[in-house]
Amino acid sequence: MNSKEFGAILRERRKEVGITQQELADLAEVNINTIVTIERGDGNPKIQTIIGICEVLGLEILLK
Repeated sequence: MNSKEFGAILRERRKEVGITQQELADLAEVNINTIVTIERGDGNPKIQTIIGICEVLGLEILLK
């Protein structure tokens, strides 16, 4: 999975949950710019950031 696909999955799940980018940022304790950047498929977020966002959205990360 590339960063664009990952960002699209996060955006879709955030919308399913019914929260804004700002709400997700607050809940995951990150800056809104981090959420915007990840959803666009840009940047290189730390794994802890990704884990925190996924936890808020109820997503699980599976490593191969």
